[in-house]
Formats: sequence, structure tokens, C-alpha cells
Amino acid sequence: MFAVFGSVHPAKTWVWAGALVWMGAACLWNARRCGRRHCFWTGPYFLVMALVVLTHGYGVVDLGSQGWKWLGGMIGIGALGVIAVTERGGKYL
Repeated sequence: MFAVFGSVHPAKTWVWAGALVWMGAACLWNARRCGRRHCFWTGPYFLVMALVVLTHGYGVVDLGSQGWKWLGGMIGIGALGVIAVTERGGKYL
């Protein structure tokens, strides 16, 4: 995702969406395999963020001129927040 940060719409949109789908699927698979609590939350979070990236990339939702920076921050800080909150009560269900 960092590698295409300065590129134009089609490449950035599809690389970001693909990376988020990959991370979301990996988290959900890991949740099923080992039961880590945060994986049950980060998996769907990354998949929803992939949809947000696609809608912003194709102009359905306008996040302004700094939209990609907002998305990057939202993805990173949101994932860390989900992990921090869900790991407080124990790592496993």
C-alpha cells in the first residue's frame, strides 16, 4: 500500500483494495484457526475498509483532496485501536 501511495486512481485503488481484502481474509482464516479475539474484529474491519477504498477511488464517496491520507490513517489507527481494545480481555475466546 505504501508503494503506490503517490500513484493515480486505478493502481492505487486496486492495490489498496486487494491488500485490504487479503489482510481481511487472512485475519478471518486466522480467527477460525487459532481463535485470537482481535482477528474476529480486524478481518471484517479490513473488508469494510476495502469497500470504502473502492467507493472513494471511484468517486462514489468524496473524501476531499486529502481522502487517501484520511483513509490510510483510518486503516492504520483503526486496526491498532481494534487490536488494543479486543486484546484487553484476553487473547483467545
